[in-house]
Amino acid sequence: MSNWLIYGIGFLAQLLFSVRLINQWFLSEKAEKVKTPRLFWKLSLFGSMLLFIYGYLRNDLAIMLGQFLVYAVYFRNLHLQNEWKSSNIILKLTVIGVPILIAAYLIFLSELKLQDLLDGENIAAWLIVLGILGQIVYTSRFFYQWIYSEQHEKSSLPLGFWILSLAGSTIIFIYAIFRRDPVLLAAHFFGGMVYIRDLFLLKKSKK
Repeated sequence: MSNWLIYGIGFLAQLLFSVRLINQWFLSEKAEKVKTPRLFWKLSLFGSMLLFIYGYLRNDLAIMLGQFLVYAVYFRNLHLQNEWKSSNIILKLTVIGVPILIAAYLIFLSELKLQDLLDGENIAAWLIVLGILGQIVYTSRFFYQWIYSEQHEKSSLPLGFWILSLAGSTIIFIYAIFRRDPVLLAAHFFGGMVYIRDLFLLKKSKK
């Protein structure tokens, strides 16, 4: 497959992630406190599907692992915001059906094996470790957010979410430099600025 098409899928995924952040950022600035719009989680689901496909096409275990781990958290937050039941049938079929189709392809049709991603031929072993570490830290923000939201019985983005976001994003940005991945570089440079701004908004709102 053409590199341009592969990068196109990656940039489209990051565009969806960027739109969710811009929307969240705009609403938070307007309210002068951190807001959690429903659109945030819908765009997260679609962006996650595309980024997983991008990771597969790039033979990048770190990207695939990150999206695999966080997908259920996005889905749960739609439920916490009482948005899933009222969603249209197309969104429901896409959110449930696409991951099933991807899993079926990986199991029955794909020639790419897990060992191919770990043997170091496509990427150095230490870089795989760095990428996975970044994804674990970055993904843990949503598990932290999930636990926090379940405890408070509403979907929200607390302080710890933004701290983990900034820490994970920094590691992935470093990983992207060595990986020479323009998709990750652009995404986490922009994302880092938003995370810093939200930390300031949280500090301001608490005062």
